[in-house]
Amino acid sequence: MTEAAPLASVVIPTLNEEQSIGDVVARIPRQLVSRVIVADSGSRDATTALARNAGADIINAGRGYGRACLAASLAAEDADTVVFMDGDGADDPHAIARLVGPIRSGHFDFVIGSRARGKREPGSIAWHQLAAGLLAGWGMRLLYGVRYTDMCAFRAIRRDALLALGMCEMTYGWNIGMQMRAALPALGHVVPHRHGTTSVRHGSSGRSRRSSSVAPFALS
Repeated sequence: MTEAAPLASVVIPTLNEEQSIGDVVARIPRQLVSRVIVADSGSRDATTALARNAGADIINAGRGYGRACLAASLAAEDADTVVFMDGDGADDPHAIARLVGPIRSGHFDFVIGSRARGKREPGSIAWHQLAAGLLAGWGMRLLYGVRYTDMCAFRAIRRDALLALGMCEMTYGWNIGMQMRAALPALGHVVPHRHGTTSVRHGSSGRSRRSSSVAPFALS
């Protein structure tokens, strides 16, 4: 009997992303991804219609970036891996393979794309955004013994591991909160998670709201 192929769902939280969302959803490699979930926070433009036309399932998640991520993660009941990415076109959908590959091979439970290590288009990310990610990484290495080089929203995690983290950050603290909670096993608080990082290309078309200013948690 043939073993069922692992299933990955892509979660895209959105708010007024009509200029990019259709292309983002259409470019997601469906040989790796069984479902694309766009969790919308009340867009007043054509974001949801364009995403649906491109093949995404739509969830009206209510306000809050973290709330949207959590709602979509809970809805992805058939997935063993959840991939998070922005809907603004900054993240390269073809890099999804590099995120989910180490998880499917059993080497890691949680893999984050690193803009610091990847190729960046001119003007796609400011120096203080890179600095914030590096500072956060150094802080968590000191506190938890886990090294991160970025707080990039483009990431993949085993769904059961994600649910075990007990995520409760409903706004833009979701990404850094996930990294902090995933790092806690280094202190023996929960079942250990294996972390990985892969370099990703960051495009200049991105308009990420989370990266428009220095992250609020200096040590993350």
